[in-house]
Amino acid sequence: MKTMKVIPQLLVGSALFLGTACGTANTSMSAGSTSGSSTGTSTSMDAASGASSSGTTSGTATGASSGTTGGGSTGGTSVMVGSGSTENNSGLASTGGAAGAADPTAFMATFSTMQDPTFLMTAASSNLLEIQMGQMAVQKSTNADVKKFGQMMVDHHTKATQELKTVAAPLGVTLPQTMMPVHQAMADRLMNKTGKAFDEDYMDAMEMAHKMDVAMFEVKSKGAQTPAVQSFATKALPMLRSHHTMADQIEKKVD
Repeated sequence: MKTMKVIPQLLVGSALFLGTACGTANTSMSAGSTSGSSTGTSTSMDAASGASSSGTTSGTATGASSGTTGGGSTGGTSVMVGSGSTENNSGLASTGGAAGAADPTAFMATFSTMQDPTFLMTAASSNLLEIQMGQMAVQKSTNADVKKFGQMMVDHHTKATQELKTVAAPLGVTLPQTMMPVHQAMADRLMNKTGKAFDEDYMDAMEMAHKMDVAMFEVKSKGAQTPAVQSFATKALPMLRSHHTMADQIEKKVD
């Protein structure tokens, strides 16, 4: 009887032991699983954070580098600005250049470094100006001195253009058929003028045009790159100085 009573107790004890062991194992597995999941989540977040940080750093560095390079490149490159907007350098340069080109004082500042081909093209443009404006003076002016001066401009600068072609052709320089901005701006100011206002503005323009001519030809008479250009400039200077003096005298009479 005692033996039979002991057996059930052993069975109950064994069951309790197995239950405790299973519970412990499940708890360990759950803890391990939770730990693994937590570790995986942490790793994924760290990786994502790292990728995001790396992308931001890389993007910033690239943008800065690109902006710096673009800023030092030739006009026309779109430079990235910090805010992400773009600025077209060529547009700003072109606007500034055009404004500068139409300003006689700014234009004269370029004479000291002007290359021979540019000099020849500028001289041709000046001839076009003085011929066109001379024709306008003959047609529109009522002042005898102004009309006479205008006809002289047509005659002298037509001849000067022919001489200029003989210098430019051997050098492979193609002379312009239209005026440069600085000369065109001077001609445009006369288009709608008549009477005394025309005479005053025409003589003012001729005084300025020949002031520029004399300054430019003086530079080339002393330091052209080619002997033919230097000879041409030296030969033309006396006529240009005479025109400038006459323009100044007539301008004082019509004012």
